[in-house]
Amino acid sequence: MKTKSLAIAIAAITLAAVLTVINHYLTPLPTALLFTVRWLAVAGLVLYAVYKRSLTTWILVSMVVGAEIGHDFPYVAQDGHVNARVLSLIFLRMIKTIIAPLIFATLVVGIAGHSNLKQVGRMGVKALIYFEVVTTVALFIGLAAINISKAGMGVNPPQALHEQLPPAAKQSTQDIILHAFPENVAKSVAEGHVLQIVVFSIIFAIALALLSEERRRPMLQFCESLSEVMFKFTNIVMMFAPIGVGAAIAYTVGHMGLGILVNLFKLLATLYVALLVFLLFVLLPVALLARVPLKRFLRAIAEPVSIAFATTSSEAALPRAMEAMVAIGVPRQIVAFVMPTGYSFNLDGSTLYLSLASIFVAQAAGIHLTFGQQLVIVFTLMLTSKGVAGVPRATLVILLGTAASFNLPEWPIFIILGIDELMDMARTSVNVIGNCLATVVIARWEGEFGKEAPSEVVMSAVTQ
Repeated sequence: MKTKSLAIAIAAITLAAVLTVINHYLTPLPTALLFTVRWLAVAGLVLYAVYKRSLTTWILVSMVVGAEIGHDFPYVAQDGHVNARVLSLIFLRMIKTIIAPLIFATLVVGIAGHSNLKQVGRMGVKALIYFEVVTTVALFIGLAAINISKAGMGVNPPQALHEQLPPAAKQSTQDIILHAFPENVAKSVAEGHVLQIVVFSIIFAIALALLSEERRRPMLQFCESLSEVMFKFTNIVMMFAPIGVGAAIAYTVGHMGLGILVNLFKLLATLYVALLVFLLFVLLPVALLARVPLKRFLRAIAEPVSIAFATTSSEAALPRAMEAMVAIGVPRQIVAFVMPTGYSFNLDGSTLYLSLASIFVAQAAGIHLTFGQQLVIVFTLMLTSKGVAGVPRATLVILLGTAASFNLPEWPIFIILGIDELMDMARTSVNVIGNCLATVVIARWEGEFGKEAPSEVVMSAVTQ
């Protein structure tokens, strides 16, 4: 039945495309006919999604449904009491609730779970140097890509939405530096200041590691349980993703028309090309210099990367990625430290996306930024992107904060949300690849790679 529903959907989509071309280029067709064929295609996709039972499939189908609703019923998408934007904002708010406890739990377990603080400190310095160099290169690749493609040029903002935007306050360099350090951790959590949460978590983890085993163990067990709960919490919130994403694109199309999708897909192509360049010209040379066994490494990361791509969540791939890295010869303690820390400091795909999307926002708003101003944004992102939790849509939170810091409007960010699912698949996959590679690089740097034989439990898990 699943195959039949897919065949029906493909046939209906093909017919709709052919009739649209005829209507546009040859001869006008009845509006009712075009409307009926389009909704038959949508119905075929929904039927396929029902039998497929995949969250990713539902999200992709919801984008099509949302675009069709926004096109055919714009008043439903943007006017009155049934404003589709409310649903997308609910989704964003639920995502924000995940970030603080997940960052805290994973960093504390990664750092305080070691008894040898000297080794942790040494690995920490090496890891942070590596993370900073690689993510900085990713930021500049994103900056170059968006300046070449100019994907944001030509977007015409709706006047009504623009007038509703609150004024954003500018921040000096001193303000940005001070912003990294919390004065009240509860306030940092409440206001979503992710970098402050990271700083607090690191200091808390170091303090916890200095305690005796008897005093440290209860808090470590609590943090381990908290991280597992937040993984499950993420899964629950992601069940709402099809509605949130569909509503976002319905609002976008209903408010601005289908023409906006041209700019969105141009942005999507820019991101995919930039990520491919990063993989081929940054991560591949790093792997060769670190003498990473490429065939074994690629086989090991195939499953966690596919999980990350399908679920758009780095966390969903974390357990399998950690097992895979231990299986190819990275010691367990290095994996336990580097992988969770990298989820806050080494999200290569997300940092590349942030620099690209920030300039897209300025281009869409018609704001010309000099190269110097763009560099300031990049240097700001070097700080703020280190607080990006490896959960779906957390980069949108950072992007909103960056827009506020540089007096950029927020409405282009809500436009991006319409195709953020497709972009998140790619950048999340690169995040997982980058963090897996980082564990091997740090193990090589420590001279520990291949010295510890993986346990039978790990080997049975990755070979089944």
